[in-house]
Amino acid sequence: MQILTKNTLPLGGFAGLTEHRLVTDRRVFGARKQPNTFDGIGNFVYLADATFNPYGETHMHPHKEIDVITIMMDGRVTHEGSLEHGQNLDAGEAQIQRAGGEGFSHNEINPDPTKNRLLQLWVLPDELGEPAGYKHYTINSSGTTRIYGGSKNQTTTFNSKTYIDVVRLQENEQLEHNESEMLVYVASGSANFTDKSETFEANEGDLIRITPQAISATSSSEIIIIGEI
Repeated sequence: MQILTKNTLPLGGFAGLTEHRLVTDRRVFGARKQPNTFDGIGNFVYLADATFNPYGETHMHPHKEIDVITIMMDGRVTHEGSLEHGQNLDAGEAQIQRAGGEGFSHNEINPDPTKNRLLQLWVLPDELGEPAGYKHYTINSSGTTRIYGGSKNQTTTFNSKTYIDVVRLQENEQLEHNESEMLVYVASGSANFTDKSETFEANEGDLIRITPQAISATSSSEIIIIGEI
């Protein structure tokens, strides 16, 4: 079990955005990989826990051959750009933007006079040259919502051998164990994580690399799970 805590990392960001970067995979960042951050798992290469300043924005910027996943925790953002221009993303929702070979440009804006909070994750595509695309999800109020990953013969999610689940658990609720390595981020609440040798109580902002035997919520929690199919 490996554990990384958000508040032990420097606060960075750009334009109207501040963020803690927890995963900066060397396959993408190379020598720019930030010290003490994790590498990813599968094709997952980046995780940031971010806050927009009031009326903050990123300004228009491009992406190519990357899948950009945004999970809205608090507040909302408005999206401008070449994919789903004008789409709002509210707390409890997620969007996935597949840049593909053609790429896309976008600007993310906080339209409100208060700060918001979101998680942003990047995944490299299994195959280069895919068409650009967009998917939007409302996170289930309980249980597991798969927002990314799956085979090519389904259309609910973008195909990938890397999956991303958003899991909402109530206090004392337990998630069935999955005996394969995964990265798990506690986006809110707290939970006990048990592997073959130890148990760790994780709180909001903890990222754990683990092959779990059990995950048990100690308070109402939202947990992001990234693994390989």
